[in-house]
Amino acid sequence: MENGSSHPQIVTISGGKVFDGASFGSCDVHISGKQIVSDISASEGEVLDASGCYVLPGFIDLHFHGADGADMSDGDVDGIHKMARYEASRGITAICPATMTISMQQLLDAARCASEFKAATDEADLVGINMEGPYISPSKIGAQNPIHVRVPDIEEFEQLQIVSGGLFKIVDLAPEEDGADEFIERMGDKVRISVAHTCADYETAAHAFDLGAKHLTHLYNAMDPMHHRKPGPIPAAAERSDVTAEIIADGIHIHPAMVRLAFNIFGDDRMILVSDTLRAAGLKDGIYDLGGQDVEVKGYEARIENGALAGSVSDLMRCFYVAVHDMDIPLISAVKAATVNPARALGISESYGSLSVGHIADAVLIDEDTLELKHVVLRGKLIV
Repeated sequence: MENGSSHPQIVTISGGKVFDGASFGSCDVHISGKQIVSDISASEGEVLDASGCYVLPGFIDLHFHGADGADMSDGDVDGIHKMARYEASRGITAICPATMTISMQQLLDAARCASEFKAATDEADLVGINMEGPYISPSKIGAQNPIHVRVPDIEEFEQLQIVSGGLFKIVDLAPEEDGADEFIERMGDKVRISVAHTCADYETAAHAFDLGAKHLTHLYNAMDPMHHRKPGPIPAAAERSDVTAEIIADGIHIHPAMVRLAFNIFGDDRMILVSDTLRAAGLKDGIYDLGGQDVEVKGYEARIENGALAGSVSDLMRCFYVAVHDMDIPLISAVKAATVNPARALGISESYGSLSVGHIADAVLIDEDTLELKHVVLRGKLIV
């Protein structure tokens, strides 16, 4: 499906304020083919004027379910192409879509389709799969389907990993459930294990992190809140320097003060912006399917029949905008949380999440004043 004739090759991005991983500087970004290089190459191509723009690494969303009518749990390769195309058009150049609490056969179908996917010129790279369920607490299912909730199963997961070609990068689980300890101990060095959809108290969560869990799924959501006598899983995660935390900064899921608090207690090197979008992202209001349940979308809100929030319809670029513009998250902190940090959490930081020499030439240009998306360079090609 590779066809780049309509997308010009970029050899230099010039005149912008370039993010170097910690700050912004005035320099040019040089590209040869699909890679960032140290100097102007002999390759033919165009110079992209970035005057008045911030030049950022391509965004990475490690927790979203779908977009443009497609969902990862559909088990449909064409659907992944639709999702990847939409995400790339919004500056999300690498994706790790999430499955839901679904049957084993559906998980196998999703894994197989992911292994078959090859990105076209205007489609984001598929860099992993996030397995959100079915190893969750039946008391914290959120918008997941309770029919398929089950205890962690090492043999089941290993089979899925084989079918996917090793694409599963994150596995969610509730550490208080039977079998969780053994799963973390045996699989913690093979996949990033995330505490999620959980009733775990502080001690149980701390034990899970001691065993090797290193992630916290959509912070605040589907977990017990912090209390001065019952701290819950959030302080347990914050106390460990190797644990990262996702957050949905769409302006619906979490109050701005709580988003700021999260960045303060975890630090901007461990916070990861995620969208948690449904198939309705990029589409109009209406009724959509999520893991076998109907979800009603009105504006930026998505809810199941009982009124519970069911993911988001704000893609990662909008979440980034809301975090900076509406929630007063510092720009540099938000950029880290959308680029550097997810790349590190997924183990792909040698190729993604940076504009350093040797990295894949994914870049996002946003207006300095409005934060509006202006251009997207995907693997060296100008697609927006």
